[in-house]
This record gives sequence, structure tokens and C-alpha cells, in this order.
Amino acid sequence: MGRPGARVVASCIGVAFLLVTGCSSNSDEDQAITIAPASAAQSPAQNTTPAGVVHPVGVPIESTTFDPETRTTVVLGGEGNQVLLFPAGDFTAPPRVIPLDDTVAQVSLAPGGVALLAMNTQVGRLDLRTGEVTFVPADGDVRSVAQLPDGRLAMGLGNGEIHIVNTETNESQVIGGLTSVDGLAVVGDSLTALDRGQTSVTAIDVPAAALGVALRAGEGATQLTTDHYGRILVTDTTGDELLAYTTDTLMLRQRFPAGLAPYAVAYDDTADRAWVTLTETNEVVGFDLSSGVGVETARYPTVRQPNSVTVDTVNGDLLIGSATGDGLQQIPTRSS
Repeated sequence: MGRPGARVVASCIGVAFLLVTGCSSNSDEDQAITIAPASAAQSPAQNTTPAGVVHPVGVPIESTTFDPETRTTVVLGGEGNQVLLFPAGDFTAPPRVIPLDDTVAQVSLAPGGVALLAMNTQVGRLDLRTGEVTFVPADGDVRSVAQLPDGRLAMGLGNGEIHIVNTETNESQVIGGLTSVDGLAVVGDSLTALDRGQTSVTAIDVPAAALGVALRAGEGATQLTTDHYGRILVTDTTGDELLAYTTDTLMLRQRFPAGLAPYAVAYDDTADRAWVTLTETNEVVGFDLSSGVGVETARYPTVRQPNSVTVDTVNGDLLIGSATGDGLQQIPTRSS
């Protein structure tokens, strides 16, 4: 029986596994092999007119997130210390600005029209209807956050720990063993963590407070999202690939070239399209994943440094944020 924090790392395509790290008679000798975490490529100047409409925002955009319950687009801007709220797809009126005293590392969504803000020593709960922010204390630098089906918060820390916190009782559990927790994905009752330092994805056994099987995620994984099929899509920015995992048993099901330096990724459940930004070429590409291999369906020029993308799931518009301050790009993708 595995101990909490123990990990098995494997790389697979289909059902073929390659054991990378196994059991040792002396577990203290097991050491994680780490790399310099991958990041978005530095984009060149954009010489092609971006598709759709570009809305000036006035600040560099760190992330874009669309909440379907409130139809709010959540933009993390500035130095990561202000949130801009655009209601119901209206980007012409000034947004509601939520200033913060600390930097936000990541934004995720929770039921009820709530945005979760991963911050240092706390998680912010932003009510998208009222603009009110309340805070949940955290014991460390929170890099990622997700709400579990039972309402508890999973906090991914920069030291490689995952803290599962019950905000009503203040009870918590700690799961260690990663080098950093840069992304968390909830699919049904499963929790999966992305570790950029090990370019891996790891199944988390929450009831047992332990790490499960981990799979190598390309050469330099950076971002993840989920789709309505229960897959986890991961961009391998260093390896120029898009990876698709299933979670009933964590397994790599698809991997294919996505373009140069793929970074941000989003999924349109209605159109069944994965959208990936290419930071080396200032483009966004759509893929149909239904055939078992990614088939390109669309390609658009973007604003410079397209480090974030989300889909307005009501009308299918792509919303792409420029990390160099060139605005928020809106691209219609569904025929009227």
C-alpha cells in the first residue's frame, strides 16, 4: 500500500506504460527529477491584423475566464492585483474593477457565480454579482485552486503541497510530494494536479490523502482545462503539443502537434472544439478531437502575446487576452 506523498511516474500512449520512478527499499532516496518550469514564449510584434474585434483594456491581461451562470467575463489585469468584470458580453462599457492588495496567481470558477482567486496565504472568493470579496486563509503561497463537489477547496501550493480545506469547519488535510501545484482539475469526483517542475499530471486520492499515479506531460507542460467528456487537456509548450488525458484511470489518450509554443487552452463544449493559443506566432487554433487525433478546424491571428483564452459558452465567442497590454480580443466562432 502506498504511503501519502509516494508517487509513481509513468509515461503512456494508449495502454503502454514506461516506468520512470519505481519503488525503492529506501524511500528517502527517491528524489523528484525537476526541470525549469516552462512558460509562454515571448511573442513577436504582431504584423497581421487580429481577427474579430479588439477591445482596449488599458492593462496587460494575465488571464481571462468566462462564468456561464452570470455571463461574466473575468479578466485578471495589471500586475495581477486587479480583476475586471465585464457583464453579459458587453465590452464597450467600462468594466467593474475589483482592486486587490495582493497578486492573484490563478482564477478558477465555483458554482453560484463565484470566482476563486489563488493568492499568497489566502484564497479570495469573489461574488461576480455583487463584486464582494471574502478571503479564506491558506498556509502558504497558493498557485492554483479548485472547488471539490462536496464544497471543500483544494489549494495547490508553490511548495508542492495540496491543502484540502473545509471552509465551514476549518478542518484541513495536507497532501505532499509534488514540486509545485500549478494547476488543478476537477472531473466528477476526481482531482488531478499539474506540476510544471516535473512536467507531469498526477491523480490525487483525496480520501486517502495521497498521491496516485502520475504521468509525464510532454517536455514542458504549462496550462490545463477540462471538457464535458471528462478529459483533461494540457498544453506542452516546450514540446509544441496538445495532450488529452482521461481520469477514470489517469491515462494519456491523445497527443499531437498543436503549433509553436501552445500555451492557453479552452474548450467549447457546445461546438466540441479545443482552442489553443500559440504564443510564438500570435495565433489561436481550433481542434476537433472527436476522431482520436486533433484535426485543425480554424486558425486566427491574435493580439500580441495571447497568454489567455476563454470561450463565451453562450455565443461561442473566443476571448483572448494580450499580456503586453494590446487589449481583449473577441472572435465570433459560431455561425448566426
